[in-house]
Amino acid sequence: MNYRIKVILLLSILMSYIPVQGQAEAAASLNENRLFQKMDQLHSEQMIIVTANGKKSTTGRLYLYNKQSDGWQHRLGPIPVVLGQKGLGKTKEGDGKTPIGTYTLGTAFGSSSTPPVGLKTDYRTAGADDYWIDASQSPDYNSWVAYEGDPADRWSSFERLNNPLYKSAMVINYNIDPVIPGKGSAIFMHIWRAADKPTDGCIAMSESNLLQVLTAIDPDKSPKIRIAPGNQIY
Repeated sequence: MNYRIKVILLLSILMSYIPVQGQAEAAASLNENRLFQKMDQLHSEQMIIVTANGKKSTTGRLYLYNKQSDGWQHRLGPIPVVLGQKGLGKTKEGDGKTPIGTYTLGTAFGSSSTPPVGLKTDYRTAGADDYWIDASQSPDYNSWVAYEGDPADRWSSFERLNNPLYKSAMVINYNIDPVIPGKGSAIFMHIWRAADKPTDGCIAMSESNLLQVLTAIDPDKSPKIRIAPGNQIY
């Protein structure tokens, strides 16, 4: 094979690769004009956006925007996140999915007695006697309960909040008001196990990225989180 043919073949391979790469980059980006139109309808001055390529995706991207007098300002992201092991679209307890929709944010919490430096939201220390209840038929379902006894004697299912993955975390107010038995519980932003380890339905990321997000959240801006795949984010 002569030199000219080799060059032509090499160029053909490169040209066939470039569109695929471009498509991947486009899929990872947001149409901010459409996004801003949607965010203007959500009665918030601060939005966390979590999106993925499809409903079956177990990884996604997080962005944070603040609304200024001249419009929306990109503050953070894209931050890599992991989602539920069964993707997006939670409908019931234990389905392994992250909920789709727009939600307010609850308290930040963690194992430390002091909040992260720069945190503006409420903070609650999670000790050895603190649990989140996911037993659907319990009156404590989808709530934080402090209990000094053996939790297995009181609930058939629960999560210990004094957990390394919850060293720093924040509640996402899914199925909170009203609480519907069996619809799903314990949806948090928290530290991931690894970039390739999905969750049971939460949104997780590296500790350093999580701290950036938590300290950027401003309760005076009525912050909300919007979670959706693909074009459903708009």
